[in-house]
Amino acid sequence: MGRRMLKKYDGKKQGWLRQGKELAVFIILMFVVFRFIIGVSLVNGSSMNPSLKNGDVVVYTRIVPNYESGDIVCIRMPSGEYYIKRVIGLAGDTVEIRDGSVYVNSTVREENYAQGRTETQGDSIKYPYEVKADRVFVLGDNREESMDSRTFGAVARSQIRGKVLFSFSLPGHK
Repeated sequence: MGRRMLKKYDGKKQGWLRQGKELAVFIILMFVVFRFIIGVSLVNGSSMNPSLKNGDVVVYTRIVPNYESGDIVCIRMPSGEYYIKRVIGLAGDTVEIRDGSVYVNSTVREENYAQGRTETQGDSIKYPYEVKADRVFVLGDNREESMDSRTFGAVARSQIRGKVLFSFSLPGHK
């Protein structure tokens, strides 16, 4: 009878060890995924209305070989704040803002997602603006309520944390 109890106990011990190992592997895997592959951020403010609303959650991929015009990206500013903006101009592009519209390489951008007129902001950025190597020109979709490349210039690619894959609203947020 003693041996039978011992075997039963050993089986339980093995089960707990196996579950512990599986849990450890799962935790390590989730750490790797969320540290190096996927990121999550909260939209703070109205600068991306109507595409993204205040309080929306965005999930982005950190693995992006090349950004394209129109991509929505998560940017880490030198202040440590995170901004969510839309890529408008890439390295080598010439961006101009006039008559309430955005021109890239002398062609007006069709922007059905943009809200409000696009105007320059202050005198710090001179137009036409040539986007330098390893930089991107970004704008918020809510042009009248956005602090973006019109204020601080093109952002370095190294500041971009990733490209937004999808977004969702948390319960209780509109």
